[in-house]
Amino acid sequence: MLDTHKYIGYGGARGGGKSWAVRNKAVLLCYKYPGIKVLIVRKTYPELWDNHIEPLIKMLKCYQEDPGKRLANYNDQKKFISFPNDSKILFRYCDTDKDADRFQGIEVDVLFIDEATQQSEARLQKLSACVRGVNPFPKRVCYTMNPGGEGHNWAKRLFIEQRYLDNEDPNNYSFIQSLVTDNEALMKAQPDYVRQLEALPPKLRDAWLYGNWDVYEGQFFEDFLIKKHVIEPFDLNTGEKKYWKIIRSYDFGYHHPFSCGWTALSRDGTMYRILEYYGCTGQPNEGVRMSPDQQFREIAEIEQSHPWLKDRKIEGVADPSIWDGSRGESIADTAAKYGLFFLKGVNDRIPGWMQCHYRLQLDENDRARFYVFDNCKEFIRTIPLLQYSAYRPEDLDTDGEDHIADEWRYACMAYPILPVRPIVIRRPMFNDPLGKK
Repeated sequence: MLDTHKYIGYGGARGGGKSWAVRNKAVLLCYKYPGIKVLIVRKTYPELWDNHIEPLIKMLKCYQEDPGKRLANYNDQKKFISFPNDSKILFRYCDTDKDADRFQGIEVDVLFIDEATQQSEARLQKLSACVRGVNPFPKRVCYTMNPGGEGHNWAKRLFIEQRYLDNEDPNNYSFIQSLVTDNEALMKAQPDYVRQLEALPPKLRDAWLYGNWDVYEGQFFEDFLIKKHVIEPFDLNTGEKKYWKIIRSYDFGYHHPFSCGWTALSRDGTMYRILEYYGCTGQPNEGVRMSPDQQFREIAEIEQSHPWLKDRKIEGVADPSIWDGSRGESIADTAAKYGLFFLKGVNDRIPGWMQCHYRLQLDENDRARFYVFDNCKEFIRTIPLLQYSAYRPEDLDTDGEDHIADEWRYACMAYPILPVRPIVIRRPMFNDPLGKK
């Protein structure tokens, strides 16, 4: 409640009292700073009413018949609470990108985005732009959050991993961890709530009870385990490693990120992702818009200079669409100008994803057949975030940041293997768009 950073993340687990904290912080700000304007945002209006408007109306006695007993007044038409000192709490919902566009004309001093991870990063940026003004009031954005949802990647990067872009000042960010055990009122009223969370499936339990940002329900690659599959790099120029095959896998992107990964294939068939080059600004599904010429110039430079790659024969595999020359020179032709050649990757998605799963399987000796060097930060960041498609049960949701996954799939399909044991994928149930289960 006393944090004064410009951007504050609060939460991390279920039952931590996030909405209570938002309401009380908003009211305290309004009492402390006469004339301040505060905005509370939720994804839908019913959530706004249930979690904020109705509780605040009761707390501030807005509907008291005797005006003298009211602490504030509620304007239902314009959806705001006004205080006698001219401070205001505004309430707005944001469920779509079009909703976010409506916020362009709003100017507030403090913004609360409740359940921020339910919003996309693009919407969060538009909402945060409302915090501005030349008055002396504090300018802050407070986000409450749980693992999972559209904004998971963004929240995890800023508040958990503390990885910042060039235009982001680390001194502006703060994260306050909140667990259910911190909520004394809930523990007193519902003492068995912790036991209910403990009884959940392991991944959901870790996210909801312990606030674990590495796991959440609906993960497509829940078998990718950071502690098992991510390893420290080793020298590829020693012993027999000098003779391991190197595979370059590539997924083209211009308006979205492109991805190039280099994988070493050992004599026993184990794959090691050793390097990557990812064209991304850090914003999901927004690339740096490097032309194919620029991309391949950089890739060629990496292969000519990196000690693990130079003077080696490298086998390339890529999305078959890069051979499309219907609009002139194909992407593959551009790559060839830089001495970068590819085989057409097998683009069967479901068999490809199964090959990725097979490689992640652990055998009886706890060994996998795919490992990632810890310098491959974008692979480690994006793969755990991918979720199941609601429309193709065995496929992943292509709205996610799946560009690295695609080029990884091409590499795995180039050297298919058999599973260690029959694989059972436990996917969540979705409502069918036609109304069926």
